[in-house]
Amino acid sequence: MGSVQAAGSVRARYLVYFQYVGTDFNGVAAVRGTQRAIGVQNYLEEAAQRLNSVVPVRFTISSRTDAGVHALSNAAHLDVQRRSGRPPFPPEVLAEALNTHLRHPAIRVLRAFRVPSDFHARHAATSRTYLYRLVTGCHRLAELPVFERNLCWTLQADCLDVAAMQEAAQHLLGTHDFSAFQSAGSPVPSPVRTLRRVSVSPGQASPLVTPEESRKLRFWSLEFESQSFLYRQVRRMTAVLVAVGLGALAPAQVKTILESQDPLGKHQARVAPAHGLFLKSVLYGSLGKRSGPGSSCYVPSDCCGHGVEWGGQGPLTAARQLGVKEPPPPGSQSFSPARPGLTHSLAMGVVPVVGRVG
Repeated sequence: MGSVQAAGSVRARYLVYFQYVGTDFNGVAAVRGTQRAIGVQNYLEEAAQRLNSVVPVRFTISSRTDAGVHALSNAAHLDVQRRSGRPPFPPEVLAEALNTHLRHPAIRVLRAFRVPSDFHARHAATSRTYLYRLVTGCHRLAELPVFERNLCWTLQADCLDVAAMQEAAQHLLGTHDFSAFQSAGSPVPSPVRTLRRVSVSPGQASPLVTPEESRKLRFWSLEFESQSFLYRQVRRMTAVLVAVGLGALAPAQVKTILESQDPLGKHQARVAPAHGLFLKSVLYGSLGKRSGPGSSCYVPSDCCGHGVEWGGQGPLTAARQLGVKEPPPPGSQSFSPARPGLTHSLAMGVVPVVGRVG
């Protein structure tokens, strides 16, 4: 689980789940140099400096999101190499330490796990799910509650033809060349992807609107699941499905667009706004096996992010070594590492499955 770098010095690799409201960031990836823009990764790595690792800590992000896109649960791996004679941090202490030192309130670490030294957060992911939120019944931005303005796409319509959108979505299911839905000029070895699941449904009523507003505002949810997506594929598919829902396209035209493999076509060139998109979950199906006795690690025991502890020192000892405020006694409400399964159950509404592959 860790690689020895020097006498008594062990480099430990961790998988970290984290969430963020993307409004203030230039995407999740770090922005290097002297640019004024900043990414979520910049803040995570800044917080990681307080771990006092022998080598600088760098986060390898599982799923890159654009400026304005949010994440209910993204993931990354990082290596921490403690000084000679010091054991690796227990994962729950690492997560607490990162949260303690994060300087931006719109970022939160959900949970951490010890993983093998050859684990890769991006390459090992077996499933990614994106959620897109829409709202109808709002003809001007001023009619939308301020709490929702950066969390959904406001459509100047009173309703959507959900049945037509569901019919159109069926054409996207399965393995296809999705060139028509990627940004033109995006470098990618292959535009072929397998869309395992797509759903279109009414979303839950927002608790952030008044009773009077809730009578006219309606929220809608789209979900897409695949092992990986092309650049802006989800936002382009969303824009086309919304065009169907508004009557600007017929469901059968989605198949024609897909088969055209042309990203510059009249309809598929539209891109849904970034602020309505959420990375909902990143799953790993290959973790959960014990790497050896005394490995002192937490690893997901299944794809839903549950953890299993394999020995090692307790959080109090590690917290003292790190200099992090120690957790209060059991039963206290102020120290609460993310609950099992939390990283993959934060969806903003119940979305029934319309179609599934496999």
